[in-house]
Amino acid sequence: MYIDSHCHINFPELAARMPEILAKMAENKVTHALCVSVDLPDFPQVLALAEQYPHIFASVGVHPDYEDTPEPSVEDLVRLANHPKIIAIGETGLDYFRLTGNLEWQRERFRTHIKASRITRKPLIIHTRAASEDTIRIMREEGAGVSDGGVAGVMHCFTESLEVARAAIDMGFYISFSGIVTFKSAKDLQAVALEVPLERILIETDSPYLAPVPFRGRMNEPGYVAHVAEYLSTLKGIPLDQVAKQTTDNFFKLFNQLP
Repeated sequence: MYIDSHCHINFPELAARMPEILAKMAENKVTHALCVSVDLPDFPQVLALAEQYPHIFASVGVHPDYEDTPEPSVEDLVRLANHPKIIAIGETGLDYFRLTGNLEWQRERFRTHIKASRITRKPLIIHTRAASEDTIRIMREEGAGVSDGGVAGVMHCFTESLEVARAAIDMGFYISFSGIVTFKSAKDLQAVALEVPLERILIETDSPYLAPVPFRGRMNEPGYVAHVAEYLSTLKGIPLDQVAKQTTDNFFKLFNQLP
């Protein structure tokens, strides 16, 4: 079985097809999915899906790309995370690719999420793009790592270097690979995936974005996460069943859930 550790099935283009989305998950042996929050106004929709479907989990957080949106406080995140189906804080982090200028507000927002994670003892879902140096620095400064009193989390949709992956793993984080790892152009990322221990890997779709080969260019959905696992199996030269079991076990261990 497989778990999609990061998707956005509350987004309108997927929410309108929910019966089909859930059926495709079952068909492809995707037993659970984590629907990830990107802002507070839409958080009720994320939570509603998790409350409606036993095999859907949710997170609470505000994405670093969302500049013109209500800013979360530590207290806001802690209060909203006080629900059994909310299993993570995020997604949070830094993105210097899409936004430019004075991004101190992004860094402060990131620190807010790390503080909330430490209080709630719920793992972080971290987004980083063109900002890995500051991302790792702030994670260390705010004590996101297990050895510093944090609960760690996952570097989602990972596209950074092996050095960044190792720095995160040293803090107790997992590395999540999306459909990007299946792209022919992703040679550098594939080299990273080859080196990251399976015991530290999660798989995801980030749907509706980044559909894996052979669906590249189409709308992504949780059922397609099996193709990420299949690619990693081939890349690492290990049985698919091993990838499926280990990434599933990793998910339940990180997010403190029972299978």
